Amino acid sequence: MWTVENRGLYDRSSLRYPSDLTDGEWGLVAPLIPSAKRGGRKRTHNMREMLNAIFYVLSTGCQWRALPKEFPPESTVRWYLGLWEWDGTLLRIHDALYTEFRVLEGRNAEPSLGIIDSQSARGAEKGGPGPIRRVMTRARRSRAVSAISS
Repeated sequence: MWTVENRGLYDRSSLRYPSDLTDGEWGLVAPLIPSAKRGGRKRTHNMREMLNAIFYVLSTGCQWRALPKEFPPESTVRWYLGLWEWDGTLLRIHDALYTEFRVLEGRNAEPSLGIIDSQSARGAEKGGPGPIRRVMTRARRSRAVSAISS
């Protein structure tokens, strides 16, 4: 429910785009982003801007080539999105933000209950395995053929 206190927490009017990270959100996420590899080139782009660009595309649904110019190049943003998906960084970020949100609501950090809907859970299949039925059908046919020929 929207209250006066909640509106202040979720106000994003001071940000450049509503999808940009606040300082508090960045403080939670920054330690989860892997550091640059040793021996390689130094990073030339700000990782906060990289995440802001990813969140911009995800929240607006715009095409990659329509990414505003103040963000890093779209090819670099796409490369980091693929890398972070592959190495699990995005999953760690999601889990950290999810647990922080649950704690802010006054709930346990970990959910204690799961619900499986009977329409989404697959039930037992009817009948036996396919190869057994085919073998039985061949045996019946061979008996029928042998009865006719005799």
